[in-house]
Amino acid sequence: MLPELPDNQSLDAGRLNSLINNMSDAVIAVDNEYKITLYNASALNLIDSNKTIVDKKIYEVLNLTDKDNHKVNIKPLFQDLKQVLTSRDYKILYPIDDSSINISLTIAPVHSGFNKQSGGYIVTMRDITLEKSLDDERDEFISVVSHELRNPIAIAEGNLSNALFSIDNGKNNNDLRNEIEQSHKQIIFLTELINDLTNLARAENNKNLSGTEIIKANELITELASEYTPKADEKNLNIKTKIDPNLESIHSSKLYVKEILQNFITNAIKYSDKGTILIAAKMNGNGISFSVSDDGIGISKADEDKVFNKFFRSGDYRTSKVSGTGLGLYIAAKLAKILSGKITLSSTINHGSTFTLFVPDLK
Repeated sequence: MLPELPDNQSLDAGRLNSLINNMSDAVIAVDNEYKITLYNASALNLIDSNKTIVDKKIYEVLNLTDKDNHKVNIKPLFQDLKQVLTSRDYKILYPIDDSSINISLTIAPVHSGFNKQSGGYIVTMRDITLEKSLDDERDEFISVVSHELRNPIAIAEGNLSNALFSIDNGKNNNDLRNEIEQSHKQIIFLTELINDLTNLARAENNKNLSGTEIIKANELITELASEYTPKADEKNLNIKTKIDPNLESIHSSKLYVKEILQNFITNAIKYSDKGTILIAAKMNGNGISFSVSDDGIGISKADEDKVFNKFFRSGDYRTSKVSGTGLGLYIAAKLAKILSGKITLSSTINHGSTFTLFVPDLK
């Protein structure tokens, strides 16, 4: 809290103190000896204290670290300061539990007249932990997407250049066809990436379900089986369905449920070289459990907790042979949350995986 004002304090000064105390940013006034002379309630909240800090040295109450968590000596930040210092590279460390927050820090020398410092400084701080987290996530996202785009574009460009060279030099059709096929695969990958990025944007922007519709689960399962049978046939895989005879309709988003199941089925086809893909649905309490099972390569226990992370792809050499963006299951988990649903995974290496989506009736 701010110290009490003397009785003869002017009304304007009182209003100023009231204004400072109601600011959301932490404000601390420091004299030339680093002694705190004034502060507001937000400052106490930020430094996690419920006691007065007047007359204490600022370096006694403010534990600063740099972005690499190395302790920062505060004194040099004030010494010979002629202009306002602003930085977003510092953290406040809380020794009690070793936690920390990112802050925006501003130190301004106090001037009484034109460019004349009268002594002391005003320190303002704001918690920007969430902002920094979003900034870091954005930078990582841009870096990964740039990498994912660069590789297929380079490969497609190289293959098409070779194809043109083959045409110009009269090489046989087999060489030409191979170059074009490889380029086509990379274009398909780019299309998948763009689709995933579009779905990701929608999933992250829509935190809540805007409306529901009646979903006839038996029709949805049949529709998906018919849609993906041609792709399964290309790899000599069988698609089967198993529908609970007591299956009822539920209210939810058919679009989101279908997108999640499409992701499961696409992965099942990608990572299976033999066997059957089973698409099933059964009643489960106040909702329906949809599942997609395969006889594919499976997922290791170490990877099971990571497969829903953004851009994650297993280190299994069999996975690296299959193109993928690493976004599908991350998006599926986001959509499931919007549906108030839940995704579970059961898998055994070399024996296959089962992804299950529980969708509650939102009527």
